Order: sequence, then structure tokens, then C-alpha cells
Amino acid sequence: MPSKKVTFQNKMGYQLSAKIDLPLKKAPFPFVLFAHVFTGSKNLLAAKHISRALTMNGFGVMRFDFTGLGESEGDFSETNFSSNVEDLQDAAAYLAEHYEAPSVIVGHSLGGAAAIFAAGKIPSIKAVVSVGAPSYPEHVTHLLSDKTAEIEKRGMAQVNIGGRKFCIKKQFLDDLRSQEHETVIKNLNKGLLVMHSPQDKIVGIENAANIYKLARHPKSFVSIDGADHMLSNKNDAFYAGNVITSWAKRYIKFPKVEKLTTEKEVVVRLEGEHFTTEIQADDHSIMADEPASVGGNDFGPSPYELLNASLGACTAMTLKMYARRKKWDLQEVLVHLSYCKSMAYADHKADPEKSNSRIDRFEIELELIGDLDDAQRARLLEIAEKCPVHKTISSPSEFAMRLKGNPEWQVTGSKLG
Repeated sequence: MPSKKVTFQNKMGYQLSAKIDLPLKKAPFPFVLFAHVFTGSKNLLAAKHISRALTMNGFGVMRFDFTGLGESEGDFSETNFSSNVEDLQDAAAYLAEHYEAPSVIVGHSLGGAAAIFAAGKIPSIKAVVSVGAPSYPEHVTHLLSDKTAEIEKRGMAQVNIGGRKFCIKKQFLDDLRSQEHETVIKNLNKGLLVMHSPQDKIVGIENAANIYKLARHPKSFVSIDGADHMLSNKNDAFYAGNVITSWAKRYIKFPKVEKLTTEKEVVVRLEGEHFTTEIQADDHSIMADEPASVGGNDFGPSPYELLNASLGACTAMTLKMYARRKKWDLQEVLVHLSYCKSMAYADHKADPEKSNSRIDRFEIELELIGDLDDAQRARLLEIAEKCPVHKTISSPSEFAMRLKGNPEWQVTGSKLG
């Protein structure tokens, strides 16, 4: 997921820190504006994994820190719900100027309530998503524990939220109480998706019911069953992002994807700083990557995993074709593969310190499901070695390479396996 760190100025003159997460495909693409949880930041796990799911499906995403939080300038104690809504408007204006005006807005927890309020003030927004959001902004005051009375009396108090201390002023409470949430939700007039976990212990599921009841159609509700309020399990956040992707395409015009083209059988494209790679094989799109441990995004299988996959697929298809011709009861084939460097050397005089002198080793384990006798199984094991990809890998190969536009081929020979 290519990501750019940017800053933009809000109406109060503060520089707010943001990240622009971009899909692999080239512009144009629709943008999503993301609002994080109360006292949170753009770098929370839920924000990152929802954004990742969206960018993998072709959306651009802007997530930022509200005033006084994360890496953004400003004094949090001087902010309130209304200023959060204004920050979202300023973020949308930045996107409109430098990229494309957002067509979808997603908010988590109090950020969900802010997203609903901001949506009516941002003309480009066509679809709104609330995740674990309170049905009325004042709900957040229950996080202030027993400090509400002190805030009312002294005008401010130090409040512990999520293990961190924040100064909350009376103006914050007054602003929350002044919000006309029912009117705003009823007059939203945009596609609305309400997502909530029935097990949410911070913002109860009844809040989702209230939002859904107040809103006019078109509206949808999706339960994130088993998730906690923060979507701390990345699978829950990733699921939410994928659901948002499918749902939002109903309400926005998604640009036509420009497919990679080539006169050859396959074309591969890698751009940006990371290893995430697009592969176009005929009408089929595939994504390859490296694991996060070596600096990749882990958006797809690695090149060697794809090589194993090719060998495994060809082996399974070859066995199926042979068994069908013989009318054998081969119901299912599972091919388990791994690749490594053998302890043996291609040349007994080779330098053991040079890894490329070791022989490539493919370990292939077959599971043959069906009513087959021992002789049939033994024959299928022999046939597995005759699959075309197996033969290609084990045979001497010729590589012809050139720069595009250059008429001359550079030909080299290599023996793989």
C-alpha cells in the first residue's frame, strides 16, 4: 500500500498530520476520508487495516490526526466535537485541491458521529459509514468517569482515557450537548452503512439501532459479530474494510480499471517504493508481494510461492486429466509444496559459501482422495513427474532478454533444478 505523509492547515491555522494511502492502480480513483476514534490517531490498528482493505480494492484513503492529537498541532483541550467536524471539512478540501474530492466518509466511534455530521457539509460525499458510533455525540461523556461534576464546577479536569491523561474543558461538554443529532441523521439523504459489534462494551449495539431507525433510506446495517469496540483484531478491521468496499460501489461511480496490456502472455508491473506487484495474465489479475519481514506489504504471494503454485496447479491438473482418461475414481488432489536449497551441490568442487551453487529442491507431497488401489496411486505418483511445468523446471532453459524497443536479444542459458 503506497502511503504518503502530508500536512494540511485547518481553519484555526494548525498543521494537521495526515497519511494518504493509495491503491496500486494509477489515478483516477475514488477517495475515502477516515475519521478516527475519540482521543485516538490515524495510526491505530483499525484505521490502518480498514484503509489497507480499501486500497487493495482500488480506493484512495486519507486518514489524519484531529487537532491536538497524534502528530497534529494544536491544544486538544481547546477542541470539541464541532472542531472535529470542521477538521473533516478541511481534510476534504485538501483532498479536493491535491487529489480528488472524497466520495465516501468513514468514521470509527465518535469519529463515526463526526463523519455523519460532516457528510452534510461536504457536497462530494455520496456514502457514509459509521463503525461502532454513538447515536448521539454526548454519549462520549460516559468515558469521563466521575469527572463530569468536576468539569462543571471547575471548568476543566484531567481525565484518564485509555491510559493517557487529557484535559477536558466545560466547553467540550457544552458543545456535545448542543448537537442536534436527530435532525442531522434524519436529513442525511446519502447512502448510510451502520456497522457495529453486538459485543461492543464501550458503545452499545442500541446506538446502531438508533442511528438506523432515525436515518432515511438508502441505509444498511452490518454486524461485526465478535469484535470489540476498537476492532483490535486485524481480521475484524480488514473484514469491515472489505464490506465497506463492496457496499460503497453501489453509491459511487467507480472509474474503469485500466488493465495492463502486452503482446506476450504475461505482463508484470511494479511501481513505488514497495514490492507489491501487479500481474496480468490474459484476463486474470494477480498480485504478488514480499512478506512484511523483508519490507513488503504481504498483499500477495511471493515470487517463489507463485512458482510453487504454478508447479502444484500443473501437477494437480495433469493427475486429474490422466485419471479421467483412465476412468479412475480420483475425487480430489491436494499438492503440498515447498522450495529450498538442497544440501547437495551442482558441482562437487563448488564453493559451499556461495548459495547459488546449491541445487534447487522442490518438495512435493501428494494427497490423492478417492477409491484408488496401490497400483493406481503408484502410477499417479509417476505421472505427477510428467506435468509440463515439472518438465520445464527440470530442463535446461534459454532466457532471451532485451529492453523494450531494442531489436537485439541477449540470450543466456541456465539449468533450473
